Amino acid sequence: MKKKDLYACVLDYFHRTMETTKTELHYTTPFELLVAVVLSAQCTDQRINKVTPRLFQDYPTPEAMTQASPEVIYEYIKSVSYPNNKARHLAGLARMLVEEFGGEVPSEFDDLVRLPGVGRKTANVIQAVAFGKAALAVDTHVFRVSHRLGLVPARCTTPYSVEMELRRYIPEHLVAASHYWLLLHGRYTCIARRPHCGKCGLAEVCRSEDKIGCGA
Repeated sequence: MKKKDLYACVLDYFHRTMETTKTELHYTTPFELLVAVVLSAQCTDQRINKVTPRLFQDYPTPEAMTQASPEVIYEYIKSVSYPNNKARHLAGLARMLVEEFGGEVPSEFDDLVRLPGVGRKTANVIQAVAFGKAALAVDTHVFRVSHRLGLVPARCTTPYSVEMELRRYIPEHLVAASHYWLLLHGRYTCIARRPHCGKCGLAEVCRSEDKIGCGA
C-alpha cells in the first residue's frame, strides 16, 4: 500500500469511528488549559483533573496566580509528577503572561514556547485546542502509533521529525483532529505493552511487528 493510501485508510477509519477530538483535560479558559497541559507532562489526565479544580478555584487567572509563590502552588499539585519543577513553571508563566502579554495566553507558537514549562508539544496543544489552529502535538502515544501503523519511517526518531512527517500527508483541516485520533488510539487500543490488536480496525493495514502475540 502506498503511503498516501495508508494515510487515507487510517484517517477514514478514525473519522468514522472516533467522535472525541477534544482533550480529556478539564478547563474553561485558555489559561486553565495551559496550566493543565503543563501539569500533564508525564502524568495522566485523570490525575490532573483531580488536582486542578481547587487550583483553578483559588487561582483562576494569571493575575491571581502571580500572588502565589512556587511553594504555595506546590501544595496544590504535589500529587502530580515533578511537582517542584511544575510549581516553579506555573509561577513563572503566570508572571510572564501578566508582564508581557497583558494577562492573556498568546496564540502564536513563538510566544508560547517562551513561557516557562512550555515546549513544542504543549504549544501545539494550546494552538489546536484553545485557538483552533492546525497544530499537531506529538506525545508518546502519537509517536508510538505513528510508527506502528507505518505512517512514519523508522528514521523519524524524534517528536519533531514525526510531526513534520505526519504534516506532509495529513490534510490541513484534519491536522488538529488527527492528534487526538492518534493519541486516543494509543491510549486505549494501541497501548504500549500489549496492544489490543484483536479489537483494532486497523490491524489489517498495520505494519507493526508488535501484532505478533499481542493481547486481544
